[in-house]
This record gives sequence, C-alpha cells and structure tokens, in this order.
Amino acid sequence: MYDLIIIGAGPAAMSAAIYASRREMKTLVIGKEIGGQMIWASEIENYPGFKNIASFDLIMNLKEQVEALGVEIKMADIKEIKKENDVFFVSDGAQSFQAKTVILALGLLPRKLGIPKELELNGKGISYCANCDGPFYKGKVAAVAGGGNAALDAAEVLSKIASKVYLIHRNEKFKAFNVLVDEVKKRENIELVLNAEIQSLVGENKLEQIVVQQNGEKKTIITDALFVEIGRIASTDLVSELVERDERNQIIIDNVCATKTPGLFACGDVTPVKYKQITVAVGQGTIAALSAYEYLQLKAEK
Repeated sequence: MYDLIIIGAGPAAMSAAIYASRREMKTLVIGKEIGGQMIWASEIENYPGFKNIASFDLIMNLKEQVEALGVEIKMADIKEIKKENDVFFVSDGAQSFQAKTVILALGLLPRKLGIPKELELNGKGISYCANCDGPFYKGKVAAVAGGGNAALDAAEVLSKIASKVYLIHRNEKFKAFNVLVDEVKKRENIELVLNAEIQSLVGENKLEQIVVQQNGEKKTIITDALFVEIGRIASTDLVSELVERDERNQIIIDNVCATKTPGLFACGDVTPVKYKQITVAVGQGTIAALSAYEYLQLKAEK
C-alpha cells in the first residue's frame, strides 16, 4: 500500500514526487517515459538556475534526485485506475498497485503531421515547442505549421529571432484571436502560406526543405526548422468516470489541484492551465503533492 501513486514521469510528476517524499509519503511514480514532453526539446533555456541545459541532462537530474529520495519509479503504461472503499487500484494489465492517494500528471501529446521523416527529423529541425527551441534558430529561416493561437504565437515569437518565418496553414482564415492575427500580419519577415498542406519533408541529417501543396500546386520551402503547432492531445479516457473534463478532455481541478474524486489530484499540462510550461508544471506538481499530504493528514485526524 502506497501513500501516493503518481501517474506520469514528466516535470510535474517529478516535482510531486520530491515534495511527497519530503513529507515521508511512501510514493511510486509510474510513467511511460521519464521526462514527458521535455524529450521533444533539445535544449532548455528558460528553466531557472540554468543559462541553458540539454533536456536529457535536466531529465536525468530530476530522475536522480527523485531516486535519491527513495521514490520508486516504474516504466509502465497504466490501463486501469479505480477506487474502492477509499483505496485506489492502479493496474498496467500485468501488475496492480494500491494507494491512498493518486496524482495524475499525464501531460499532453503533441498532435503530429503524420508524414514521412517527421519522427526521424525530430530534434533535427522538427520541433513542437517554439518557446523551447526557437532561440536555436537565431538569424535562420523557420516555418510554423498551424492556424490557431499556438501557431500564430509561435510565428510572432520566431519573427523576433529568425530572419524569415513561413506560417503554413491549410485554410484561408485563422482560428486565433484577431489581435494576434493582426500582429502576425504586421511582421514584415512573416510570410503567410495559406490554403496549403505539408506533403513531405526533405533532409537527411537535418531538415532542409518542406514540400507543400498550395491551391493544387506543389511548392518547395527552404527552411532550417519547422515548428508543428497543430494542437496537443489530452489522453484522459482512462479516468473519465473519476474526474470532470473540459471540451479538450483536460482534467478540471480546483485551486489545490483536487479533482471531483476525494484523494485524486491532477497537475501539469493535462489540466486547463493556460501556460503549458515546465516551470508551471513543476509548481502544480508541488501543490498537488502537498494537497495529497494534507488530505491524508485530515483523514488521520478524523
């Protein structure tokens, strides 16, 4: 029986594990891959205390810190979470674990283009985070795929860094705030490539070209980077009966990261938090762990 099981192994989960262990809670972290969405970034320049740090190094630092505190970490894909008689049962299909509290730090998955070479060139010109990887393309040419707020925000940010930015969108109109659309249209180094779909990626060791189909014709765009900003997916069907979700399937929480089920908490990008950043996830992980500890303390007093 664990005091706490944390589902997920990204920065929110690791932060929660650190604070839980410091409250002497018997804690288990279960995740598919340590690092969460940080694995999609090559280097990180906006984490306090580091001028810049390779994402792999930050992930390993977090793992070593958590393990040094005595927290168990298991790599598994959770298939079922249920609560019976005030106890949570967590199963990966082969093993079952029990806990008094659970924290969901499931993160989000970037929606991909689904075309050849996309995964092969990830980290070699293909990125899913302009805030993370944008600075590495200072003075270079970059492209952004998407037409929502995230895509236009990425284009606006990159326009201050890159010499040229192509904004590729499959439609004529954007699904973004008007003020953001107006700002992007003002930028002289942003070229709009509308009614266009990305067909293929060209490059061996790094991205060199993007081939798009625009108005029935093929067009080649020479670029150093492509930032894919076509949305992120919250995979939360696993806990659909235990939590309330918004229209994007994100888990709704209160100001202490609690869900509608007593003893079940959520934190990080899988919640409706506006800014999906590592530092925000770390802060929420802290809140969730302290809230889980307080929940157990109040139960013990009763």
